Amino acid sequence: MPVIELHVLDGYTDSDKTRLCKALTDAVRIVVPAPPEAVTVMLHEMAPAEYMRGRLHRSPAPALPDPIEIIRTFLGAMEARDLPTAQDMLGAGFSMTFPGTQPMHSLDALVKWAAPRYRFVTKTYEGFDAMQSAGDHAIVYCRGTLSGEWPDGTPFDGIRFIDRFEITAGLLTRQDVWNDIAEHKGTT
Repeated sequence: MPVIELHVLDGYTDSDKTRLCKALTDAVRIVVPAPPEAVTVMLHEMAPAEYMRGRLHRSPAPALPDPIEIIRTFLGAMEARDLPTAQDMLGAGFSMTFPGTQPMHSLDALVKWAAPRYRFVTKTYEGFDAMQSAGDHAIVYCRGTLSGEWPDGTPFDGIRFIDRFEITAGLLTRQDVWNDIAEHKGTT
């Protein structure tokens, strides 16, 4: 039964601490073959006055936003065609690559590319997975199925997709998309 003890400065919300404990549980389970209920995580909070580094009392850094919620908000804005909100979520140098495309760097380029392919697409999510990269960005995968209409108005559904996102400092910096639209369209 793995036991993790973590010391943090007082100041994180209960929600932040729950996210942290879940992430630590999952990190242990990548190596140790234990079910979640067998992993114990204990947080010990200290007042800033009880902690010093470099002869200075320190305050906790603000918690990073939940990367899965960032992606849900972005995808929701895209599906609602709220392009200004989605655009505000993109970081400098953002790129996205869809099957058969070169990297695109704006949502306008995506809309122009998609126009002759389908009228609209909605997503049904089967799951989201988040992890921290060895670098400075979080990675989020989402997977599920696509539904929508072809340009002639014929409906489609049940098309598999996986999206991979990179998030740096709370902003999307990369999106890679894989789906079976071409295979499905070729059979209709």
